[in-house]
Parts: sequence; structure tokens; C-alpha cells
Amino acid sequence: MSATPLLELRGIDKSFGPVQVLRDVALSAHAGEVTALVGDNGAGKSTLVKCISGIYPTDAGEFLFDGRPVSINSPRDAAALGIEVVYQDLALCDNLDIVQNMFLGREKRSGIVLDEPTMEQMAAETLAGLSIRTVKSLRQHVASLSGGQRQTVAIAKAVLWNSKLVILDEPTAALGVAQTAQVLELVRRLADNGLAVVLISHNMNDVFAVSDRIAALYLGQMVAQVKTADINHSQVVELITAGRSGNLGLPAEPGGNGTGAAPADTIPGAVR
Repeated sequence: MSATPLLELRGIDKSFGPVQVLRDVALSAHAGEVTALVGDNGAGKSTLVKCISGIYPTDAGEFLFDGRPVSINSPRDAAALGIEVVYQDLALCDNLDIVQNMFLGREKRSGIVLDEPTMEQMAAETLAGLSIRTVKSLRQHVASLSGGQRQTVAIAKAVLWNSKLVILDEPTAALGVAQTAQVLELVRRLADNGLAVVLISHNMNDVFAVSDRIAALYLGQMVAQVKTADINHSQVVELITAGRSGNLGLPAEPGGNGTGAAPADTIPGAVR
């Protein structure tokens, strides 16, 4: 693993009108690692991902990609760098088959017609490279796939385009035990193949099963980013819910509530 993060964010601020959603956020993601991004509902996780993917412009801060300052002003800019996001709704079309979904909007052409053989070969190679063997046919309609299979297709679609960083938004949220295990194995395989992976999850078992580092957001602030081996389950929960755990997180304030963080109801514009 390179000492230089593939993606590094410094001092990211984002407001919507009077509500400041992100405050001086720093985040790093290394190639070959899974970084779990955790936080309560309203902590700012989705907003941060949309800033990284170019959907939202930031108000302040800088992006570094592979050690170089970059500007991400649109999803096209993010894709050009090799950043792909798999959102919770997967953005798959039930009435199309696997190949058609993987190339949707990026179809290969041979003259004026679609180059179906090339697309099918590239899709097959991508699935094989990820050791995905649960799909019977590349020409199955997505509507016929299980939840776990749909998730694997969405992830394969993300890595098809020589991506370097893959962001996964709650990839196991609607899956059963066996399907969750398959998806987590795929997430780990992405990192083992040299990609940087940012995993957003509320499931602490999933986080500790596959992540190398954990980054905790609390009310729009990044209160800690630590190696998974150096933190335990209860500490992560405290960071998520109170912004502080022992010597991690927000500094304790004299006369405060002991957590180092004011209650959400007392913070102007707090996102809950």
C-alpha cells in the first residue's frame, strides 16, 4: 500500500442555505484498503459522497487524487479520475439484461450498431475477474436476479471502467445473511485487487468484517479516522452517537456534558 492516499479531502465545507452540513471534513482513502464511513442518519455521509462524486459543489476545501490537487465539478470529472459510486438504489433497469445494464449510457458501437460481442466479452471478463459465479447468464434480465446478484452486477458495473476508487452506499442493507456474506467477500476482493473502497454502512458487523480503516462522522464533522484494528465496536458507537470516545473524537469541554459535544438541539443548523 502506498503511503500517499489515493483520495484525500482537506477542510471540506458544505452548506444548504443557513444549514451547514459538512464542517472542515478531512478524509483519506488508500488503494488496496476498505475505508468504512460511518455516522448516524443526518451526519452528512450522503452529502460527502455527493461532493466526492461531483453532484454537489463544495463551499471550501481541497481534493487530492493520487497526491495531486484536482477539481471535481461534475460526475463526469469524477468518472474521468476513476471514481465510481454504487448508490443504495443501484440504478439498474429491471427490463434490461446484465450486459445492457453494465454498459447503459456507455455502449460500445461498431459503426452505427451496438457492438454486442465486445460488450458481452468485457462484461464476462469483469465478472470473472471479480470471481462472480452466481450469475447463470449475462443475458438474464435484472428483474430475475436476487438482491445479492443485483448488488454484484452494480459493483461489477462500477469497476468495468478502470475505476480506482469505488464508493458503496449501504451495499448489504436489504440482503439476507448468505447474500450479505457474498457481497462482503466481493467488497474485500475489490480492495485486494488494488482498488480503494469507501464503504458506507450502519452495520457494525459488516464494518469490522471487511474494513481496514473506520472514518466516523458526527453532525457534519469527521471526528476520527483510525485503523479498524485499533478500535472496538463500542468506541465506534460512541463516536457515532456522541462524537467522542475516550481520547478519540471531539475534545472535551470544561463544564460540558462529558462527551465533548453539545446536544444536537443546541447546535444551530444541526442536521439530525
